[in-house]
Amino acid sequence: MERSAGQELALAPVQDWGEETEDGAVYSVSLRRQRSQRRSPGEGPGGSQTPTPAADTFLHYRTSKVRALRAARLERLVSELVSGDREQDPGFVPAFLATHRAFVPTARVLEYLLPPPPPPPPPSRVENKKTEGQDLSFNKNLRAVVSVLGSWLRDHPQDFCDPPTHPDLGSVLLFLGWAAPGSAEAQEAEKLLENFSEEPEGKQQEEELLVTWAGPPRAQSPRPDSPEGFVEEEEGPRREGPDLLDFSVGEVAEQLTLMDVELFSRVRSCECLGSVWSQRDRPGASGVAPTVRATVAQFNAVTGCVLGSVLGAPGLAAAQRAQRIEKWIRIAQCCRELRNFSSLRAILSALQSNPIYRLKRSWGAVSREPLSTFRKLSQIFSDENNHLSSREILSQEEATEGAQQEDNPPGSLPSKLSPGPVPYLGTFLTDLVMLDTALPDMLEGDLINFEKRRKEWEILARIQQLQRRCRSYSLSPHPPVLAALRAQRQLSEEQSYRVSRVIEPPAASCPTSPRVRRRISLTKRLSAKLSREKNSSPGSSPGDPSSPTSSLSPGSPPSSPRSEDRHLGPPASPGPQGPSTKVPRLPLPLGPDLSLTSPRIPLPGQQSSEARVIRISIDNNHGNLYRSILLTSQDKTPSVVQRALQKHNVSQPWARDYQLFQVLPGDRELLIPDNANVFYAMSPAAPGDFVLRQKEGTRHTPSASAS
Repeated sequence: MERSAGQELALAPVQDWGEETEDGAVYSVSLRRQRSQRRSPGEGPGGSQTPTPAADTFLHYRTSKVRALRAARLERLVSELVSGDREQDPGFVPAFLATHRAFVPTARVLEYLLPPPPPPPPPSRVENKKTEGQDLSFNKNLRAVVSVLGSWLRDHPQDFCDPPTHPDLGSVLLFLGWAAPGSAEAQEAEKLLENFSEEPEGKQQEEELLVTWAGPPRAQSPRPDSPEGFVEEEEGPRREGPDLLDFSVGEVAEQLTLMDVELFSRVRSCECLGSVWSQRDRPGASGVAPTVRATVAQFNAVTGCVLGSVLGAPGLAAAQRAQRIEKWIRIAQCCRELRNFSSLRAILSALQSNPIYRLKRSWGAVSREPLSTFRKLSQIFSDENNHLSSREILSQEEATEGAQQEDNPPGSLPSKLSPGPVPYLGTFLTDLVMLDTALPDMLEGDLINFEKRRKEWEILARIQQLQRRCRSYSLSPHPPVLAALRAQRQLSEEQSYRVSRVIEPPAASCPTSPRVRRRISLTKRLSAKLSREKNSSPGSSPGDPSSPTSSLSPGSPPSSPRSEDRHLGPPASPGPQGPSTKVPRLPLPLGPDLSLTSPRIPLPGQQSSEARVIRISIDNNHGNLYRSILLTSQDKTPSVVQRALQKHNVSQPWARDYQLFQVLPGDRELLIPDNANVFYAMSPAAPGDFVLRQKEGTRHTPSASAS
């Protein structure tokens, strides 16, 4: 296929071709078109003649077949680490190393990966000649294993931490001792063992640092049934030193950004996996994902600071409280300018929470300019189209930095790049949890679904890329501001709401409170998506995660602890919640071909002809905690209730004691009959949110996990 240089073919560089099965492994096959320049007929092979004009140059397109492993047994996956073609499938090794802990322990991988020591060489020269070819093959295999171990030790050192003896690292050192003595990989393993030996002291220092950065400790507060006692306590002696809001807007925003950068940079990507993060609430799992928990604690602490500073003095006049609200809005705007989306969302979460949002007299005294700023900032985290706005803005921030790097002329010094951005980690955590829920770990034939791991790796790789970019921040700690952050009084969700009702007793909805744009109905969003898919080009995929129009968002139930004064609930924190925040409700962005043989798995709020992901909470005293399950067109109510209770760690024999309700707009609910097909009994136009309630007459107390 030949065309002149000015007439290039408008063909997609990669086209899906199908699947191939080989020795029990499933490969995806695609055709890749590559352009190659071909010499003109007059040019000699040495290239010594004068270059031919561009008009005489031809473009030659070469089509090559590319295979990528999608599913296989563990032995085949490990073998692919060593013998796979990295040019054809460059993402296999990093994806496997980053996600293997979700389906196999490190020790098991090493059993298949590390070959035994070779036998001693025979004395006969004739036999040496016979085995020369085998030695070459063996040495080539050794070099591949050493290369994989080097990447593993460098990128995921915590996989080898198993105190007190660290047997997996010992096995690696033993192998490198005879396979690559004195190599960079062997030195890396020895250094890692030394670091692990000093782990107790280093770990204690790290935990102290995480506690320091994770925000203020929760101060003792009065009984939740006595808000008046809180008023008296607030009017008592105050602590020494300035209050948090006595500092400038820039100082507070910079210190919040400094803490967020430090914690986000320490996040271990493997702890973000849905199979790991979803286990955080199970008994005995308090030590799971410590670096992610630290970012969650920081997010909740910032939200608590806003609640405490705005509500902490019930005796303030409305105008004085409005000044505090305005200052937090300015701090949020400064966080936006610093590209710190984590603290930005935490501040907006607190300002949009019911205890603050319902204060109509205070919001009525807020100036017009801060109120306009608040509305604009709130639109960043609008939940329409799967939080499309925040995803687009984050991508634009990354693209801006990349463009600055590309604009530098060759050989010149790099220009000063804008630091960051610091993302809201909850978006990635929820995407990974939903991905883990929607796709199976194993496929027919006991094959590991590695396509699922590739999709997880795409998200983890972006987290790692953002972590590298956060190193460009140059902020210094300001101890007085940090001390004020830690000393800021914190209120629980129940206490915040009680104090809010003392400040302004329940009344009609506030006509002057800021109005955040309402979510459009699910039916309209589905219609808009179908319209976009019909108008899309044949070469594009409507489910491409990079496409900003490929995602849908579910509705969310009100988050108020009371039925009165309900407004738009706050955005959620990224994990185990403090008393002032809620569990995140960010659905997974749509992606192409989520499984090998089944149709695309739908997401919360997205209906298909066969399946749908729904979210279920339990109506108890443990908070509004949601778990996601996959609902198919064959599921009856008892099986759905049983799976939901299992997700919430509630004894399954009690499934018959629960009723299933679908949450409808307008504070309404739809009772799903006990023996109904849930898929067809539910309202398809409503968000996929459900709640379990005990039937009347049951006396047991469910032991659902709470965060």
